[in-house]
Amino acid sequence: MVHHSDRGSQYLSLAYSDRIAELGIAPSVGARGDSYDNALAEAVNAAYKSELIYRGKPWPGVGEVELATASWV
Repeated sequence: MVHHSDRGSQYLSLAYSDRIAELGIAPSVGARGDSYDNALAEAVNAAYKSELIYRGKPWPGVGEVELATASWV
């Protein structure tokens, strides 16, 4: 499994690096300055947010978001 992320500072932490290594996940980061590097994932994220997350009502909790996400996928 590969976890692809942007170059955000949260992905530089030792806790993050240790945890994904512990889970056997290979880290991957996008190329600097290449907006097309992760275009498909960005398009999926945009659809997810517009079709599900930002539909107008507040979510009561994380559990409801998780169930709705599983159904959406």
